[in-house]
Amino acid sequence: MPSPELVVVHEHPEWQKPLFLALERRGVPFEAYDLKRAAFDVDLVPSARLYFNQASPSAYVRGNTRAVPLGLSFLRSLELAGARVLNGSRAFLLELSKSAQGSLMQRLGIAHPRSLAFNDVDAALSQWDLWPALLKPEQGGSGARMFLLREPDELRRLLRDDPSLWLPDNLLLLQEHFPVDPAQGIVRMEFLGGELLYAMRVVSHGAFNLCPSELCNPVDGAEGVCAVPERAPVKPVEFFSFPTVPAECVDAGRALVTAGGLDVAGIEYLEAPDGRRVFYDVNANSNLRPAVAREWGFDPFERVVDYLQRELAR
Repeated sequence: MPSPELVVVHEHPEWQKPLFLALERRGVPFEAYDLKRAAFDVDLVPSARLYFNQASPSAYVRGNTRAVPLGLSFLRSLELAGARVLNGSRAFLLELSKSAQGSLMQRLGIAHPRSLAFNDVDAALSQWDLWPALLKPEQGGSGARMFLLREPDELRRLLRDDPSLWLPDNLLLLQEHFPVDPAQGIVRMEFLGGELLYAMRVVSHGAFNLCPSELCNPVDGAEGVCAVPERAPVKPVEFFSFPTVPAECVDAGRALVTAGGLDVAGIEYLEAPDGRRVFYDVNANSNLRPAVAREWGFDPFERVVDYLQRELAR
């Protein structure tokens, strides 16, 4: 069989359906490489003209813990063999590491929360005195395993009672907490090819899972099909078009995607009580939200296909 022009590397086929449908409508030959049950021969790559990585760090919450290490190994082997990979290993490694995201923001002079990576509770508490604080997994995704902690003993009790919170990589993060105006929420900017695609306000109503996929957070407010349940009843997460995103925020997002080697990305920031815009999350697997993009006048997946076709033609 002839090799496809394009291979989409992924772990969540439901998330990828809108992209697959857009590729089929445009007649772009492609193959889906599902990381959940996979193997590759290191001597037989590459075979396609272009690879597009859409793997998600939250695979472990869906029982697909092995997808991430195999995906990273696959991307590295492709790159070493000379393949062209969009959102390659450098971008994926950045998404897998909240601490690396903070370090990159520090280097670029972008405001970000104080963060402490740790693998031992006593070591963490000997260096952390900022409460309340957010507890996050170093390998984040879909708001999984996040907790707002009020004081040190909460951290001790939480990890004593549920050691599984150390998974998948036995590395956690304490992060500075900023109270956000509930009516304002946070801002998420979507970037494609280094340029802003669209921006939206996301009002969480206390939820941590802000995944913009219409599968996880449906437009009609119905319960999503998601492996990350909320711990308490909350109102549905709301997404609003935000066409007036400040130019300096777009510039900061553009600097992040350029420095991080991100071809497609979602960059999130919040507005702190003191007026600062604080950047806190870099997403390489960007679940686009058609309902918001339509307010900007386009289908986001068609734009992604445009971009992939341009890259294939290079």
